[in-house]
Amino acid sequence: MWRSRLLAVAIGACLALAFPAADAWWWAWAGLVPLLVLLARAGSWRQATWLSWCACAGFFTTLHHWVLPFLGVFAPLAVLVIGWVWVPFGLAAHALLRRVTLARVLTALLVLPSVWVVTEALRSWKHLGGAWGLLGAAQWRAPAVLQLAALGGVWLLSFVLVAVNTGLAVAVLPGIGRRARLAGGGAAVALAVLAAGYGALRPEPAVTGVMRVAGVQPGIVPGPERRIAEHLRLTRELAGREPDVIVWGQSSVGLDPARRPDVDRRLRAAAAEAGSDLLVNVDAADPSGRIAKSAYQYTAGGVVNTYVKRRLAPFGEYIPLRPLLGWVAGATEAAERDRVTGDGPAVFEVAGRRVGPLISYESTFPDLRRELARLEVDVTITQGSLTTFHGSWAHAQQASFEALRAVESGRPAVLVELDGTSAAFDARGRRLAWVPHDRRGAFVVEVPLSRETTPYVRLGDWVPALAAGVVAAAGLSCAVRRLRHKNQD
Repeated sequence: MWRSRLLAVAIGACLALAFPAADAWWWAWAGLVPLLVLLARAGSWRQATWLSWCACAGFFTTLHHWVLPFLGVFAPLAVLVIGWVWVPFGLAAHALLRRVTLARVLTALLVLPSVWVVTEALRSWKHLGGAWGLLGAAQWRAPAVLQLAALGGVWLLSFVLVAVNTGLAVAVLPGIGRRARLAGGGAAVALAVLAAGYGALRPEPAVTGVMRVAGVQPGIVPGPERRIAEHLRLTRELAGREPDVIVWGQSSVGLDPARRPDVDRRLRAAAAEAGSDLLVNVDAADPSGRIAKSAYQYTAGGVVNTYVKRRLAPFGEYIPLRPLLGWVAGATEAAERDRVTGDGPAVFEVAGRRVGPLISYESTFPDLRRELARLEVDVTITQGSLTTFHGSWAHAQQASFEALRAVESGRPAVLVELDGTSAAFDARGRRLAWVPHDRRGAFVVEVPLSRETTPYVRLGDWVPALAAGVVAAAGLSCAVRRLRHKNQD
């Protein structure tokens, strides 16, 4: 019993290697197969529950190991809770695969991916940590397959991956009929071919121009005065490179320009000297004492646009139910003071182009990028910072989101980190720039601009909605069968 549970932990941990920084993206196509085999052969519902929990705990502990040290004494509790995420999937797999017939195979190929997607969608709620670690996100380095995100977002990628894993698991399960085995294996191969084929045949977008985006990545610089000075020094190094916009990362300005005229003057002067707009990020208390992480668009004449961060990281930037849970800040590195949230999206007019600004944690949410695409932006620019998780897998993981978001939205995407991995991708998710977290300085990337309304932008989260319908129908069918058996007895 314990041997199988330890094996489940190892299976979950290995699946996490499909994500950055390990980047074994191909393992996402088969990494669930060993778990599905274990679940199919589990001797009881209780054993299936424990196997699912162990695999999930192994996955998230490996994928998010960089978070655990900051949770302090609450780390074991976090692992205990997060392990339940895969339990519905595990129970559904045990129910459908313990006695395999052709009808059950076909049902499993539809129901199991649906349960997985519904679970991912639910845990992606903004107050539960965001859409981090979704299985489909592992495909950011497979451009052909990644194009499925234009149809149904990251959810469609996850659906296809779980369906392929299910088919492969059926194909290798011992003691099942030839027809069922062929159906499982054939479905897995067909889905993989269709996924790659769609990406290969998808036409290129029409390029409407090029935007030269400069990023300033100074790394960890202690103290707001020194941080601003270092950003200004690196910005001056861009002289003669003629960027259309210069971007600083999240929390790059730790002093409120409205209360510090000297800071305001220096930012205006930097924009004037560079001859381009300057996007900085202010994280400082205003005269009323409120703190909001805000993107400021500076020109030589001053601030012309602002955007206030709308999605805050739970505990990192605010504490949910602070009157009840505020004591957590004393035992962990949770936010001492809640940041203020913004009211809505913003579009910055920069060098004749429409720029959609986002801030760090917001890059995990597909709906925010879809919203900006509907506002007809030409490019999205995210200001980020991962100083808390310096040197961890978090850097590459956050940068990889931009490839996925670009394909979903049909817009090129740029991420500039204060400390982290800065990156840029075109509308097909192809990498234009990748600046590792240990590199310091300024960079310029030429971003080909294009506007296309992807099916995902038009239709939204139709995959989770359809998956929820499948799960509801499967649950109702199961309940009806149980009721009939009970009446017959």
